Amino acid sequence: MVIEPPYLIFLGDVPDALAAKTGLGIVDWRPEWCIGQLRLEGCKADAGIPDLSVEEAKAKGVQTMVVGSVNAGGVLPEHWIASIVSALEAGLNVATGLHVRLASIPEIAEAAARGGAGLHDVRFSDVKFATGKGTKRSGRRVLTVGTDCSVGKKYTALALEKEMRARGMDADFRATGQTGVFISGRGAAIDAVAADFISGAVEWISPEADPDHWDLIEGQGSLFHPSFAGVSLGLLHGAQADFFVVCHEPTRTTMRGVSHALPTIQQVIDQTITCGQLTNPAIACAGIAVNTQKLNEGEAKTLLEALARDYGVPASDPIRFGVSPIVDRIVAMAGTE
Repeated sequence: MVIEPPYLIFLGDVPDALAAKTGLGIVDWRPEWCIGQLRLEGCKADAGIPDLSVEEAKAKGVQTMVVGSVNAGGVLPEHWIASIVSALEAGLNVATGLHVRLASIPEIAEAAARGGAGLHDVRFSDVKFATGKGTKRSGRRVLTVGTDCSVGKKYTALALEKEMRARGMDADFRATGQTGVFISGRGAAIDAVAADFISGAVEWISPEADPDHWDLIEGQGSLFHPSFAGVSLGLLHGAQADFFVVCHEPTRTTMRGVSHALPTIQQVIDQTITCGQLTNPAIACAGIAVNTQKLNEGEAKTLLEALARDYGVPASDPIRFGVSPIVDRIVAMAGTE
């Protein structure tokens, strides 16, 4: 699948920034590809790039409109269809990470045919995945896990890749969600993989590699989230991670979308080790990544210092303060200094 940049990011009328994390993530990590955004009335998300109509985007050279918002269940709201049809009729390709194929919607399929545009369904893969085998494979792997969904697992994995590469290490981000695939150009959205094949899909995403190669595997959901724990567990088994980084948002009291309380970081560490030992008995926690966006700098530093002291591993905000201490810890634990 080749998705042609530059992009127009469609944000619809989502209620908050988290619901637009696909579009915002693309803007954060591939800003040179993002020419503008298209928002409907009532949209509460803003990617910080120019608001453009379809016609304005076409005139500026946009090739693809990316649906950068995902609602619960990954369905396509009916009132978004008109915007997609408009883009297709203008000759723009349309790409989504939704759980519905664009061509299954008659109005969209007909508009694509009229405009000669392409439809890209990132959540659907043409690869036939095998079941996971759990056989030890060469190379080194770091997995990001979370106390909840939408806490920074993708951003942490990308930050780790960036820091490792800056040090001359052989490292690759491995995408397991639709936003990561848009950013990296490869990977698979494992929440659209049949349950029996999730761990096998992750083995395919992160195959055997040179002994000194590092895969930074994007985590999904949380082992403690009642909606998504099944995906998180299959991902953990398939990742066969040597190390993991716990991602956390400190201001939440309940998990996103449900009434369940957040687990503690210690519960996540313990559960990840217990479950992860099935495919890598040596799995270990290498750090804590905290999204401190809602804290001022002083509060953030105080919290991170406390977490590092309490858990005995580095704690940092990957975006605000970087991940250098966590990479230092990974290198030391791996014995590759």
